[in-house]
Amino acid sequence: MSEGRHRAKAKGHVRRVATMCKNGWVTLRDEGPGQLQFWFIALLIGIAAGFAALFFRKGITWLQTTLYGIEDVRMIHSAAESLEWYHILIIPILGGLVVGLILNRFTDDGRVRSVADVIEGAALRDGRVETKAGIASAAASLITLSSGGSTGREGPVVHMAGVIATWVSDRIDASGITARDLLGCAVAAAVSASFNAPIAGALFAMEVVLRHFAMHAFAPIVIASAAGTVINRLEFGDVTEFALPSGSALAFYVELPAFLILGLVCGLVAVLLMRAIFWADDVGTDLQQAIRLPRFLRPAVAGAMLGGIAVFYPHIIGVGYETTSAALTGELLLREAIIFTIIKTAAVAITMAGRMGGGVFSPSLMVGAMTGLAFGLIATGLAPEVSGSETLYALAGMGAVAAAVLGAPISTTLIVFELTGDWQTGLAVMVAVSTSTALASRLVDRSFFLTQLERKGIHLAAGPQAYLLAMFRVGNVMRTPEEPTCAPPDEIWEAIAEGYYIDANATLEAAMPVFERTNRRFLAVVSFGAKGEPPEIHGALFQVDALKAYNRALAATAAEEHS
Repeated sequence: MSEGRHRAKAKGHVRRVATMCKNGWVTLRDEGPGQLQFWFIALLIGIAAGFAALFFRKGITWLQTTLYGIEDVRMIHSAAESLEWYHILIIPILGGLVVGLILNRFTDDGRVRSVADVIEGAALRDGRVETKAGIASAAASLITLSSGGSTGREGPVVHMAGVIATWVSDRIDASGITARDLLGCAVAAAVSASFNAPIAGALFAMEVVLRHFAMHAFAPIVIASAAGTVINRLEFGDVTEFALPSGSALAFYVELPAFLILGLVCGLVAVLLMRAIFWADDVGTDLQQAIRLPRFLRPAVAGAMLGGIAVFYPHIIGVGYETTSAALTGELLLREAIIFTIIKTAAVAITMAGRMGGGVFSPSLMVGAMTGLAFGLIATGLAPEVSGSETLYALAGMGAVAAAVLGAPISTTLIVFELTGDWQTGLAVMVAVSTSTALASRLVDRSFFLTQLERKGIHLAAGPQAYLLAMFRVGNVMRTPEEPTCAPPDEIWEAIAEGYYIDANATLEAAMPVFERTNRRFLAVVSFGAKGEPPEIHGALFQVDALKAYNRALAATAAEEHS
């Protein structure tokens, strides 16, 4: 009898717990998470994004080891020098072919999704990114980085984090600030787990992806970033990515002008790197159309070009940490540093233009370290009595080029410190970073990612006042003919006859210049059918309604950024 009562009591407890969980889920889904719930969700997202970054990195290691037959992938270019030339040539070709098939099957444009798409998702897509294309892009980038592609792993890792945040936001029906903060949490954890850089990971999410430092986002993003870092350190320990030589002293006041000049040089190098990528992409597209090359073969052609370069310069294979380490420790000659800078820039441009996947952060670190080393060798040779170590210039150059490419001087400065563990030379790095970003941001649209979006017609670089108009479709702001405040039918037809109309699928970005130019009270909203058929009238877009929608969006953005 007693046993039966215990069993019934236990079943009652289980039912109550199940009911509480169900009610909690309904509340979470319908009303959104409270602060403590949100922090817990941020922790879970941080763990998930951290494991995604870890598995991505381990996957690259396993596949590179399998394809190149080496034990330590950090020494891949040294190991590749001992392989037969045809081995080095064929691996990126086959990798490119597989990448092309994946992207052709699972994306609508054959392009790899990366950081720029996550920034767009934060600004214009309610904190969401494409899921199917994002997973395909991660797979393609993994193959690219494992088979000779010359890019970095931060781009696909950030987008994978965006996919995780999107899935969670969809499950709990998050929108607005909540969804964007979840996206920031996932990105912070992924960057922290990928580079063992918790401070830089959190600031990267706010500086690059969310593009604000709102206080409400700080705590959950830091929690997620810490979770990602713990996952990295459980696997790799508390070690830095690069080991620096000791004694890289700075002759502070006398030597600082040299770092100002280095920053300007690095800013120009960063601009050349970015423009080389965009130029190569345009040339590749023109050639593809001219010779009618199937879309899925474009990465294979790029792989053949990379393989040809790698036969002579295996330093371009993968993320390039071995060559970057050699630059930071002063193991390269001036001639080698200059040649490797040029070759790496060409290889990155070919990889990106070939639509093979990957990110630009790691390549920019390598290019920056070699640029800094070359500058340092020249500077210390000209004035040895007032100069520190040339490796300090390599460290500053690494940060300066990367910061200019990412458009993120704060998080890049910190990530350089966390990658090297050298916090004593901060002044030199900060000086070089400040001048490089100031120069480069005036020669491109602030950063590589924002320039990518600008080339797609998405104007995020100019700020919310430019891109918010693209968020509102005319059909959602117009007044329909059934509304009593809509314009009379005869006035709508008169506006159409005078050419003052706009398509129902257009956005306020197209409508506002017309209002500004004509100062009309309203525009007719129409859609056109077959040739010769009259337009279908959907309603009227009033200037006052468009301005109200725009002002509300500006106010909401300002409130989010200052909350």
